[in-house]
Amino acid sequence: MAGISSNECRVGRSTDVISSGQALAEWRSSEQVENGTPSTSPAYWDSDDSDDTGAKPSELYGKYTWKIQKFSQINKRELRSNAFDVGGIKWYILIYPQGCDVYDHLSSFLCVANHDKLLPGLSHVAQFTITLVNKDPKKSKYSDTLHQFSKKEHDWGWKKFMELSKVLDGFIDADTLTIKVQVQVIRERADCLFRCLDFQYRRELVCVYFTNVEQICLRFVEERRGKLRKFIEDKARWSSFCAFWLGIDQNARCRMSREKLDSILKVVVKHFFIVKEVTSTLVMDSLYNGLKALEGQTKSKKGRAKLLDAEEMPAPIVCVEEDKFVLVDDVLLLLERVALEPLPPKDEKGPQNRTMDGGPREDFNKDSIERDERRLTELGRRTVEIFVLAHILSNKIEVSYQEALALKRQEELIREEEEKKGKKIEQKAKPGAIKKGKKAKKNQVCMT
Repeated sequence: MAGISSNECRVGRSTDVISSGQALAEWRSSEQVENGTPSTSPAYWDSDDSDDTGAKPSELYGKYTWKIQKFSQINKRELRSNAFDVGGIKWYILIYPQGCDVYDHLSSFLCVANHDKLLPGLSHVAQFTITLVNKDPKKSKYSDTLHQFSKKEHDWGWKKFMELSKVLDGFIDADTLTIKVQVQVIRERADCLFRCLDFQYRRELVCVYFTNVEQICLRFVEERRGKLRKFIEDKARWSSFCAFWLGIDQNARCRMSREKLDSILKVVVKHFFIVKEVTSTLVMDSLYNGLKALEGQTKSKKGRAKLLDAEEMPAPIVCVEEDKFVLVDDVLLLLERVALEPLPPKDEKGPQNRTMDGGPREDFNKDSIERDERRLTELGRRTVEIFVLAHILSNKIEVSYQEALALKRQEELIREEEEKKGKKIEQKAKPGAIKKGKKAKKNQVCMT
């Protein structure tokens, strides 16, 4: 995750908490994203479908534009926009033309209206983007964040949104300052992967945060693969594990090679969805799409569901059967393959080369956006697969392996104890036997 710059702290007005994450670029594809051109993105990426019967992300997303006229004549400490509704919640924009607890900066916040009526414990998670519009669209100022709004933290934003000296550089047109906000209310779930973002908003954020999401997924995958490599390289432990696995019957292997979806997915959500991490929504959408691709890949064995080009699909690790994840091959083969096979190279022509200086953006076109979306879907699928394999290994197979080792060790201790007892009995019996032998020999001599 990228750190935030010193002049863009995301805070509530009543606190000095700084959250992590920040917009890496200011480009927004106003033409490519909003023109509604046909998409060749992977299946499920463009759709707004959901396994949940609740509101869809598109129904929880909204925009609002606030034009502040005669800006140069304003001498108030703070200004509030009219209230607007997004996701069934009333919001308003709050700005401090001369800064909030800071000097010579424009401060900007998104706030929940009527927050005093919120019940204690009730909260709303929302991702939002505040935009200060420049006469040159390429120089407009964008800032994104994710926050859990509550009665206590009902406002969130940036104390140092922009230096006042820069506001005069093209941001005031005919003495009017224009501020736009995009708000995406998140209906998070704890028991399964869920969609977070409206399609158009997601596409815009992908252009900014692609590299961050890619790094999060690759870091997780590589971390798990590293642990597997160490496991396999420990020859004594690996040999013992292989002997255990090959020594149990096929039915036991089959039972340990599957797990219910919900028991794993709730752990995935807890691991990856971190409120105040601005990329959490994109990561969650990538994992959701990856899971859909995984389910579709399972169906494709029957000749259906074209999700990704065949040449782009690495050999699967798990499949989905009804309400369960199932390992597609013997666990020993899968562990060795996952630990040793190389990861696909990073896309060096992707968004990591994008700048934030307002320069030319000729490289940002529909093809590059959809390439990024396909890449994130595949990374989401691979991340889910590695998570499932690691979960089954550590929570089922290795537990049984450790139990088997403990039982074996217990049997060895019992055997050792029995051997010790036998030796003690033998040692106690030995003097008596010697005495009996001497006595018998003496009696024999006397008889002679």
